[in-house]
Amino acid sequence: MRRFFGKDREVEKIEIVSRRPVAKFKVEQILNVLGKETLIGTVEGIIYPGYKIKGKNTALVRRIEKDRKTVDFAVDGDRVALVLEGKTNAKKGDLLEVYQS
Repeated sequence: MRRFFGKDREVEKIEIVSRRPVAKFKVEQILNVLGKETLIGTVEGIIYPGYKIKGKNTALVRRIEKDRKTVDFAVDGDRVALVLEGKTNAKKGDLLEVYQS
């Protein structure tokens, strides 16, 4: 596979700049869809694509889906799927913090 894609790609580390989380996300299920980590759970606060989510590691929210449709944001009480860029290594039942970009 290396000869098709060239050298190993360097993974960029995602840093959190803001100090206070803008939301929390309770994980109900973890999936791996096409190599992207996808978290299903409930939102406490408001989440937009581009926000950063912090578990054991930090990842970037690439897309938010609700009822199998892509949405622009998720608000308090929504049960959504967050498609992430990066891995959080979250477990079922974890409460993750969400930070603004």
